[in-house]
Amino acid sequence: MEAVLEGVVLKGVGGNYDVFTEGEIVRCRAGGRVKKASGILACGDYVTLKRSSGGGGYILSRRERRNALIRPAIANIDQLVILCSEAPPVTDPYLVDKVTVVALYQDIRPLIVLNKTDLSPSEGLFRAYTLAGFPVVRVSAVTGEGLDELREHLKDRISAFTGNSAIGKSSLLNALDGRFGLRVGELSEKIGRGKNTTRHVELFSLESGGFVADTPGFSTFDAVRMETLSADTLQRYFPEIDRHFGQCRFSDCRHRKEPDCSVREAVERGEIARSRYESYCALLDEILRQNPWK
Repeated sequence: MEAVLEGVVLKGVGGNYDVFTEGEIVRCRAGGRVKKASGILACGDYVTLKRSSGGGGYILSRRERRNALIRPAIANIDQLVILCSEAPPVTDPYLVDKVTVVALYQDIRPLIVLNKTDLSPSEGLFRAYTLAGFPVVRVSAVTGEGLDELREHLKDRISAFTGNSAIGKSSLLNALDGRFGLRVGELSEKIGRGKNTTRHVELFSLESGGFVADTPGFSTFDAVRMETLSADTLQRYFPEIDRHFGQCRFSDCRHRKEPDCSVREAVERGEIARSRYESYCALLDEILRQNPWK
């Protein structure tokens, strides 16, 4: 009897799936029962399979997902690696903060990576996200700064990279593991931003352990999850704001204009980055515009 193996889906194209199992990649097909029971498979899905005599395989089942994003389509993410920088093209902190909310809502660990430190140390971003309590790593694909530290964060995890266009996701992945050979986008000097080169999502195995995916930029990142948030729960996904829960005069304080607000006082003392507080307010307004009853 053929052995039933376990593996992780690296990519799927045209009904074929590359599955990493027992140290190698096996090209598999998924049967109708799997599709009916589980729907379309995504990279990051854990599956069972059997090898076929022709060298390929046949997917038997999909394990229940721990989490999943729709755009990009990826499942069972351990951490979201969010690249940002104060070097051109300068990252808008609001976009980063919106993505961290989506990650925390999905129980995904955000890892803030300050890229292009050979051009800028990104002091403002470093301070903001260190105060927030997120792990922050400074890296440069040019000088090699921080690459070993980043590899440790990636080890034995499924990680997805995201960031604004031309932030250097593909370049950084190539620096982490030269086997990737990913096509690198060039920054357009005329308009000061780049064009996404990543057209689909694919997991790559790291020599140091774990899997990583280069995903399209912030513009295509899954923000649908925001629709399910309420104004009263938003602060849970800003850790430095949530630490002040119960310390304001009013128990239902939304930290906008209410008197004796512990959060606004912390912002004035410099204990919460003003950019993070402004992102919280902007997201709160967005939620109330979309769902005024929340």
